Amino acid sequence: MKKLIGYYNYTVILTYIGFVFGLFGIVAALCWGHTTFSIVCLLLAGLCDAFDGKIASTMNRTPEEKAFGIQIDSLCDLISFGVLPAAICYAEGARGVISCIALVLYVLCGLIRLSYYNVSEIARQSNESSPRVEYSGLPITSASIIFPIAYLLSFTLFKDIQEYLHVFYTVVAFITAVLFVTPIRVKKFMTFGILVLVGVGVVCGVIILLLNF
Repeated sequence: MKKLIGYYNYTVILTYIGFVFGLFGIVAALCWGHTTFSIVCLLLAGLCDAFDGKIASTMNRTPEEKAFGIQIDSLCDLISFGVLPAAICYAEGARGVISCIALVLYVLCGLIRLSYYNVSEIARQSNESSPRVEYSGLPITSASIIFPIAYLLSFTLFKDIQEYLHVFYTVVAFITAVLFVTPIRVKKFMTFGILVLVGVGVVCGVIILLLNF
């Protein structure tokens, strides 16, 4: 019996777990109306993404396994940090024509950003073996911090103007989309920076849960 197609090892497990969180978050936002649960899923997906690269680097992978890892990571990122944030914005009221255009643009720019990264990363790895030190354009995974902070602000700064909340989410999605495809140089976070971002995410998650419960 032939084995299943794909590459199966421990380096992709955390990536798949992040994908599951992203998928559950989308369902929670669009089908169950539980936006807080979706935000928690987004934070957890970001947590998985923060460490999946570290885990992958512990294994001596073949070129094919590395290429597969790049592709599967980006496909999962599109769900967790592209579609999920758009679903959260939609669930929070960004449903007008302009808002929907902004959300479609957000997912499209995220898709373009990930595709460009895949091409450039494969080319880079064929010429050098050192780790990447910077990105061109805002990484799509930054959505795991941007949208929880935006959601947190909706409970504080925008608490008394809920009728305009859809405008806020539309603007956030649009600006983030533009930053995805703008050729700005963003330094890649090393271990300390990753831990700081994880700490920020944990604090945001705890505050959001306390405000809701």
